[in-house]
Amino acid sequence: MRFSPFMKASGLAIATLSFSALTCVGTAFAESNKDGPTDGDIGFQRAVTPVMEAITGFNNFWLVPIMVGIVVLVTVLMGYIMIRFREKANPEAQKFSHHTGLEVAWTLIPVVILMCLAVPSMKLLYFADVVPEAGLVVKATGNTWNWEYSYPDYEDKVDSFVSNIVDIPHTEKRTEAGEALSHKQIIAQIEARPADQPRLNGRPYLMATDAALVVPVDTIVKVLVTSNNNLHAFAVPQFGVKIDAVPGRINETWFKVNVGEEGTYYGQCSEICGVNHAFMPIEVKVVSKAEFKRWVANGGSFTAQYSQNTIQNKIVGGMQTAAAQ
Repeated sequence: MRFSPFMKASGLAIATLSFSALTCVGTAFAESNKDGPTDGDIGFQRAVTPVMEAITGFNNFWLVPIMVGIVVLVTVLMGYIMIRFREKANPEAQKFSHHTGLEVAWTLIPVVILMCLAVPSMKLLYFADVVPEAGLVVKATGNTWNWEYSYPDYEDKVDSFVSNIVDIPHTEKRTEAGEALSHKQIIAQIEARPADQPRLNGRPYLMATDAALVVPVDTIVKVLVTSNNNLHAFAVPQFGVKIDAVPGRINETWFKVNVGEEGTYYGQCSEICGVNHAFMPIEVKVVSKAEFKRWVANGGSFTAQYSQNTIQNKIVGGMQTAAAQ
């Protein structure tokens, strides 16, 4: 079959426009340099763990090129069909109804693509699912509607605590006239609170909590996830972590924040769990190993600076007093 110069130029133009448009889309999906969710972003958040780096790589170097190729091919074929077989260029309709070679091709090609994707995807699933030997174990328990954290490795030093969203009561989210407050108005009310009450302090609204999960950097952290009532899901996008919290069952996941990535990272319950599902954030504060040791020595606080010896002396002193009595 011969193609006219018009058809060749049209096909080239369609291919060029398709590739340019998809390149722009690919740029939009590029990883953000910021931490946490950013308005306007449609791609992954910045990876800070090996698992999330692997997920991002699989998306960028496997899925996106294949999707771009398929969309460009289909766009070019559709453009060719609409031009080549339009009524003016083809006054008499074609008589053929099928083509065996094409039918075999469009059946086998998707199978080959899926088989090619199966190998790296299964490797990635295995990497994310198998928990390495952990340097720290934490437990996250879903409630309605907050998270409770505990440290089994340090249960004699750090008490379990509940992490609630930093927000204002629903009864205060409307004016006397019954109009709903905007996010800016709600944030202004939160920031106007006294210093000893939970405030955002620059953290994103609906993501900040009054008690963050604290973990050390460059440490394999195993997370035991369960629920006290209904289904929840523990998810932190920048860690590549998402796992169900099921009542009566303990699921396991893990993460290891890369060296130099100390900071605060955010997630949310990712399983619809009731009326306040949208108000169940996860805040993880990643600190240096030395800072984490101080946090543990202080009984899970960054404010009171007690040495490890002081804590041990208090424990020993208490035991001696109890024995004397």
